[in-house]
Amino acid sequence: MSPNEDERLAAEQRARVLIDRQLEAAGWKVQDRKALNLFAATGIAVREVIMKPGHGRVDYLLYVDKAVVGVIEAKPVGTPLAGVEWQSAMYAVGLPDDVRKRALDPEGRLPFVFEASGTETHFTNGFDPAPRARRVFHFPMPETLGRTIRAASDHPDEAPTWRGRVNSLPVLDETYLRPAQIDAVKGVERSLREQRFGRSLVQMATGAGKTYAAVTEAYRLLKWGGFSRVLFLVDRNNLADQTLGEFQNYRTPDDGRRFTELYNVAKLTRGEMPDSTKVAISTIQRVFRAIKNEDVPEGDDPGLDDFTPETPVDVAYNPDLPPEAFDLVIVDEAHRSIYGVWRGALEYFDAHVIGLTATPGKQTFGFFQQNLVSEYTYAESVADGVNVDFDIYRIKTEITENGSTIEAGTFVPKVNRDTRAVKIEKLDADLDYTKSQLDRAVTAKHQIRLVLETFRDRLFTEIFPGRRTVPKTLIFAKDDNHAEEIVQTVREVFGKGNDFAAKVTYSAKDPKGHLKAFRTSPSLRIAVTVDMIATGTDVKPLECVLFMRDVRSAQYFEQMKGRGARTLDPATFRAVTDDAAAKTRFVLVDAIGVTEHDFVEPPLNRDRSSSLKKLLDKAATLNLTEDETATLAARLAALEQQVTPAERAELDAVAGQSLRAVVRALVDAVNPDTQAAAMAAEPTREPTEVIQYLLDAAIEPLAANPELRTRIIELRRAHDQVIDEVSRDSLVDAFGVIDPEAARVTIESWKAYLAEHRDEISAIQLMFDAKGRGIAFGDVKELAERIKRPPHNWTVGYIWSAYLSLGVEYRGSAETRDRHTSTDLISLLRYETGMDDALVPYADVVESRYANWLARQEQSGASFGESQRWWLDKMMQIIAASAGITADDLDNAPFDERGGVDGALRDLGDAAGDVLEDLNRELTA
Repeated sequence: MSPNEDERLAAEQRARVLIDRQLEAAGWKVQDRKALNLFAATGIAVREVIMKPGHGRVDYLLYVDKAVVGVIEAKPVGTPLAGVEWQSAMYAVGLPDDVRKRALDPEGRLPFVFEASGTETHFTNGFDPAPRARRVFHFPMPETLGRTIRAASDHPDEAPTWRGRVNSLPVLDETYLRPAQIDAVKGVERSLREQRFGRSLVQMATGAGKTYAAVTEAYRLLKWGGFSRVLFLVDRNNLADQTLGEFQNYRTPDDGRRFTELYNVAKLTRGEMPDSTKVAISTIQRVFRAIKNEDVPEGDDPGLDDFTPETPVDVAYNPDLPPEAFDLVIVDEAHRSIYGVWRGALEYFDAHVIGLTATPGKQTFGFFQQNLVSEYTYAESVADGVNVDFDIYRIKTEITENGSTIEAGTFVPKVNRDTRAVKIEKLDADLDYTKSQLDRAVTAKHQIRLVLETFRDRLFTEIFPGRRTVPKTLIFAKDDNHAEEIVQTVREVFGKGNDFAAKVTYSAKDPKGHLKAFRTSPSLRIAVTVDMIATGTDVKPLECVLFMRDVRSAQYFEQMKGRGARTLDPATFRAVTDDAAAKTRFVLVDAIGVTEHDFVEPPLNRDRSSSLKKLLDKAATLNLTEDETATLAARLAALEQQVTPAERAELDAVAGQSLRAVVRALVDAVNPDTQAAAMAAEPTREPTEVIQYLLDAAIEPLAANPELRTRIIELRRAHDQVIDEVSRDSLVDAFGVIDPEAARVTIESWKAYLAEHRDEISAIQLMFDAKGRGIAFGDVKELAERIKRPPHNWTVGYIWSAYLSLGVEYRGSAETRDRHTSTDLISLLRYETGMDDALVPYADVVESRYANWLARQEQSGASFGESQRWWLDKMMQIIAASAGITADDLDNAPFDERGGVDGALRDLGDAAGDVLEDLNRELTA
């Protein structure tokens, strides 16, 4: 035997020693062929078994539950294992006749094939639809392989591994999902089916619902995809509680039960997990401790969750948390170092990894092998109404920009960072400090105060003009001591108490209580944090994000910025901020220069000097620039947040599509990726030509629809109110009645309005064409809403008074002469169409008709008891107020106090329905 052969055999023998240890650590009993005892353990690894002629000698033959299931081909350390797969494959089909073959698959091949060198292990699972070797951290436990074999035996019609099961997932129920979430789920599942990559990256704007999409995916894969357990990684431990809440609140689309009623979800702790745990939530730092079998604390621990090692971590096998413990790892905006120094802990698991992020960096793309399965930008989320756009407001001070000098001989206070104790010392030499040392080595109290005073003074004039309540504001500080200074100064500058501003950091007392109050309390307006609210934490009413610290990571900046991006319904918003109708934007106040980094994308609202009307006028002539197109998208997205559901439906009907679709098209047209794809598709055209074509196509729904542009301006004016605090007024005249000339102009305009919109507004059309028959309250309300918009700003009472000022006869009770409701529009229309020759309040008309109806009933022999008259009187009152009544109205006030529909049937008998129809027919227009 040559020296080289001796060296090779020695190296292979050393590798087998390592492999023996690894097998034993995973629970395998390693035996020689002569000492074979299949009853010694669940998993037996037999060394050097001679296969049938022509198939050589296998290094290890694996038994599970006394049946042979696989082979291991051992090679010296450093051997490229892909080059020896043919050898192990040969062993897999070369079992001698005297070995039990119960575990063979239909093709006569052992299902589990390994190649190992002691430092590297490759594994091929023959039960996968397209078996191929993959690198694993360690040999799986015998019980793991046994479960796969039993699954194949017990359910022969189903694939026994998740790689097979994902090919038969049911169709996604899209009912409660946004389009971006649908794209994300479908993109991940497409990646799982294709098996081209072991990792999938989902890029989704902050606030767009990444976690909900991930919970949806986890449910589908656990129920139908063959996945056994999911690890959900978050950035901070406090976000684990928020994520746990997402799982607890998730209603499964197939049977409506909560996720946690079906699957146990828990935070990861030390040691072996219960079999019932199907989703474990953790930070990567805590996972690392669990792999090392160290205690994992339950509560927040900044020292642990903020820890980033200097060098990449090394992990060792832990049988209590083996690599096969999870089939899926979801990384939800986890710590930006997770794909660097923490990579070893992440790659420990034999699992598909899904990354969820708003702004993936190069390292993230590299880790996920460039496999971006879905993409949803911040601008697209604004267009879809998922997020609101932002404005930037810059505050600069001399010290912030250039630092300062404290002269020698000055007595200065020095604060101990740990104890906060203060002592006064005299400087022996000049102390020069730069802006980078500000608030770290030196705290310039006047700089903090000047920034906050400027913020206060400009808040209601430039940042949120016209407002009177301080918007919910989050201030990012450099460290805990800086946060302490800011909180105290905020209270002083605004002249408020402790409940106005609070520090929300891990070191603060009851940070979770403060965070909850910041979300829901009308009194807590400003929170100061360092990192605790920087990522993932939802504070939806937040309207202002103030940076008093610099951030040099694009990913981290986007997450911090995203705290202000969330939308919420107007009612919830007004409950905590009473001087705003709806949240339509947030403001990023930059007091440090963070927005001047190249990685900061501008807001959609790029041209703040152009009014919405000016932008729409330019759109009509196809004359918008790219920045103006983006700005128009921002303005329409903000309007979409303000309008009522009825107004939104009206705009959608006029547009012939949803306003959000119009906005989305504008955003897509200014998207650099869309433009690049269009230019690549038409390489012979000038790039400017291609971009202009995209802009024109996006603008067309507005340019080709003058009515839509008009309606948008009407609604904008109806929802905007300019507050003039500058002009001083003086009295010109005062009238006890409407000026007759003004009344005449009003009535002429009213008549012209009716003629112009006769075929468009249902109430007008029905009155002129059908003499008022069929007018519903919704039709009346629509007309009332339309006439109160600019430029008319009419109310029912104003038009009514104008008629009376011109001498039109009034027939009605004195009580209703000057008290008007929307249904009095019917009376105005009846007069204008000639059906009446005087103005009669609609309520008086209904009461008169009701009296006549009762008289006719009495003449025909019908009589009504006290309880029956109560129902009839109340029905008449509803008709007077709503121009009609339906059976559904009987289940509302005031009828519900007497049993609703059932009460009506009880007191009026089976004829209740006929009575309802009769009153509608006799009393309405």
